[in-house]
Amino acid sequence: MTTPMFDTRQVRRAFSRSAQGYDAVAGLQRLAETRLLESLDYLDDPALARKPPQRVLDLGCGTGHASALLQQRWPKAEILSFDLALPMLRQARQATKPAGRWLSNPFARTPLQVCADARQLPLADASIDVIFSNLCLQWVEDLGAVLNGFRRVLKPQGLLLFSTFGPETLWELRDAFAQADRAPHVSPFVDTAGIGDALINAGFFQPVVDRDEEVTRYPDLSALMHELRALGATNALASRRHTLTGRGRFADAADAYEVHRTDAGLPATWEIISAMAWAPEHGAPIREGGVDLVSIPADSIPIRRRR
Repeated sequence: MTTPMFDTRQVRRAFSRSAQGYDAVAGLQRLAETRLLESLDYLDDPALARKPPQRVLDLGCGTGHASALLQQRWPKAEILSFDLALPMLRQARQATKPAGRWLSNPFARTPLQVCADARQLPLADASIDVIFSNLCLQWVEDLGAVLNGFRRVLKPQGLLLFSTFGPETLWELRDAFAQADRAPHVSPFVDTAGIGDALINAGFFQPVVDRDEEVTRYPDLSALMHELRALGATNALASRRHTLTGRGRFADAADAYEVHRTDAGLPATWEIISAMAWAPEHGAPIREGGVDLVSIPADSIPIRRRR
């Protein structure tokens, strides 16, 4: 039995602790969210003659910011807000009340919050029109398996839209700690080619993958680490050091990071990858391991009896 890459319990704990203060430090997350929401304008193009979605899943909804905006976009739709951390959902519930800070239409439906794992969606087959997921899938090690789950719950020609971090994310931090500690401190991330391949292997069609790079700056390494903890983006690798890093190792990493300092401070690079793809029609084979798997109902197989 192979050891999992991520400690899911640590991911849940980290985001649970960060729930109350998350919005105050989530500027980068809001930027990625805005770009994803702009992509949804494509669905509202009258030339496509597409009906508004009836059920939309916001996966990894956090404090519910995107869920509220999705509800504003499609007031009659049922918005499902899924997150692994229950305290995040409590924040989302408070934020998406009609008198809350984002919903201004008192007649709009309220998103439904559900504590759930992206790897095991508690949804019926072909029950979702749109899956929206902003900066959540970097915490999933088997992207192919999760995409197969997405395909299962999406209706034919349903839309998948998500963002995640690419391998250039926090490369400065990764290099600095590599000089101070043998234990890993930054997660590995899938690149654009890997995401595109995973979408195709899962049977999605017309995939579009985009890449953006953002740089945030900090006065010192402590400030960067404080922000990561406030976001819940702590080290959740199963192979991480389970004791404190220690002042000596942290000081060595801080010294190594200094080679990147500019007049504006210490840079932290974030590679944001966004992807859009469509679910296939009914009957298209599911792909696993690069092979098409065909499911045929037993009652549809003709049987010939010898006389």
